[in-house]
Amino acid sequence: MAIFRKNHGEKPSIPQELLDLRAAVEKAGLPEQVAPAALKELNRLEKTDPSLAEYTIGMTYLDYLLSLPWNRYTDDNLDLKRAEQILEREHYGLQQTKERVLEFLAVRTLRNSRKFHVLVVDDEDTARTNMEHVIRKEGHEVCTAANGLEALNCLQNETFDLIITDLKMDKMDGIELLEVARQSSTRPEIMLVTGYASVDSAVDAFTKGAAYYLTKPYKLDELRSAVNRILEKKRHAQFTRGPILCFAGPPGTGKTSIGQAIAEAMERKFARISLAGLRDEAELRGHRRTYVGAMPGRIISELKNLGLKNPVLMLDEIDKIGQDFKGDPASVLLEILDPEQNRNFRDHYLDVPFDLSAVMFIATANVVENLPPALLDRLEVIPFSGYTESEKAMIAQRYLIPRQLRDCGLSDHRVSFTDEAVTAIIRDYTREAGLRNLEREIANVCRRLAFLSLQQGWQARAVTVDGSMVTHVLGPRKFRHEFAEATNRVGMTTGLVWTEFGGEIVFVEAARMKGNQQLILTGSLGDVLRESAQTALSFIRSHASLLCIEEDFFRDSDIHVHIPAGAIPKDGPSAGITICMALISLLTSRPARRDVALSGEITLSGRILPVSGIREKMLAAQRAGVKVVAFPEKNRIDIERLPDKAREGVEVVMAQEITELIDLVLLPPATYPSS
Repeated sequence: MAIFRKNHGEKPSIPQELLDLRAAVEKAGLPEQVAPAALKELNRLEKTDPSLAEYTIGMTYLDYLLSLPWNRYTDDNLDLKRAEQILEREHYGLQQTKERVLEFLAVRTLRNSRKFHVLVVDDEDTARTNMEHVIRKEGHEVCTAANGLEALNCLQNETFDLIITDLKMDKMDGIELLEVARQSSTRPEIMLVTGYASVDSAVDAFTKGAAYYLTKPYKLDELRSAVNRILEKKRHAQFTRGPILCFAGPPGTGKTSIGQAIAEAMERKFARISLAGLRDEAELRGHRRTYVGAMPGRIISELKNLGLKNPVLMLDEIDKIGQDFKGDPASVLLEILDPEQNRNFRDHYLDVPFDLSAVMFIATANVVENLPPALLDRLEVIPFSGYTESEKAMIAQRYLIPRQLRDCGLSDHRVSFTDEAVTAIIRDYTREAGLRNLEREIANVCRRLAFLSLQQGWQARAVTVDGSMVTHVLGPRKFRHEFAEATNRVGMTTGLVWTEFGGEIVFVEAARMKGNQQLILTGSLGDVLRESAQTALSFIRSHASLLCIEEDFFRDSDIHVHIPAGAIPKDGPSAGITICMALISLLTSRPARRDVALSGEITLSGRILPVSGIREKMLAAQRAGVKVVAFPEKNRIDIERLPDKAREGVEVVMAQEITELIDLVLLPPATYPSS
């Protein structure tokens, strides 16, 4: 039919939907790299039979392209006091984390409030004075120059965001000034103003990097609008540059909610993308349109759903990304999170660049060590540590209990929890760095109260939940201070470790039996822990006389080191002195104190090396009822930075050599009860 119409001089009829689509493309104000691609696709559709599948695919693509927020932003609210109030209102504790977030917002506030510097270059005094007056009224700093050479001198002494220059000038014209200015490190935007406008000069100017081309005579409102539009675009470009925040810490410590509070404080929209278990990079980058059922990636889809170009996007569980034959999603994140690359992020479905620099990305992770080094290098890690017992009690009374009473329909009832009840739930029914299990147990109590309210009809009277009621509702205690309450034993020491769920208490058991000099290691130990055990044994064998141990103790013996909970994999460089003390206790028959917890790595010479996760380990010691904690001397600065509540009830001992801890950890043989 198309050939028939062409041979008979008939013009092909264009469907009305394509005419409407062309008008929408022309009005959309698409970026310069996107508009040609959209028009090319539209021209192809005008030559395609509407009954073909390609026609529907092309229409869907153009509709999606027009629905994206190419130029839609929200204005940020950078009131620092308001942001601080929101963070304090939504979260108790986490002072260091809040300070880091507020510092980040303070930098953005200062950058946003900075005045722009504009250089006006024109050889006519009247034109130069008029432009200076208009631009200065807009709140910008203005300098003037009568020709290109004067402008170059100004550029050497000062940094400018925008240069407005006449095209025809003596000594150096506007095009030459443009070429020199664009080669400077600051790369200011250039606006050309001329009374000798031509198509060739305009094309030449835009080709060499001009941001705007204005013809004389012009209206002052047109100049004002063009300047504000250029500088506003530059403000967004500069404002979005900055570190990509990564909140790292145990589950339930408030990482996601802090991200939501940041979005609320800045009055931006918020969206969360879970990356846990993500294995296909097409989930982030999209599928090419050649595939059946192709769709954009999750980043572009979220921006379309939000309808804005500068939301707060939280990439949750970034440390749990998978990798298989479908690609490496972590490599895609390098492009998404790198400020130097994400300005031209190219989704496979769109196949045109989309500027992601306006998006505020916040990543969350439990253990940042699991991230690829190249990806970690692009993140600014803000640690989220666990809560102390007093902080948990305060959070429960202020936030968790009122929320659960409201969710369980008890907000109109006179229900209150005593401090004794809250403490009992924290100590006897939870053992975590965060708050999720605490809220879960409070919810169990509230649901029981709701059931009793309907069954026994006590809505009118006040109910006080105390420790005995907690025990009645939740049953026998789930956790005990087993390490602090257990009997001191030979060959058994208490250690502190850090996991992705926070600090934990472990104990190390050592036993000796007849054999042929084998070191047996069990408990799903990793390579680092195995090397720590080998190092500890070598230290003891080389310093046997100093430790009052027979030098040939290993001749006809095997030594077995075991860390219980064998089904759970364990690894890390902080159990060296715990293993060493267990072996010394075994070989000297001196019982080890169970209420003394150790953390540190040992060298062959007996020196103790520093470890990480100090706050989490201190909180674990508090939860377990440990009385004394031994850390390396090189961690003293970390101990001094801890708040008093994180050290409350625990004595901290610092040591440089393993021999300094022997009398602290080991008791005399006579104190050990005979079996």
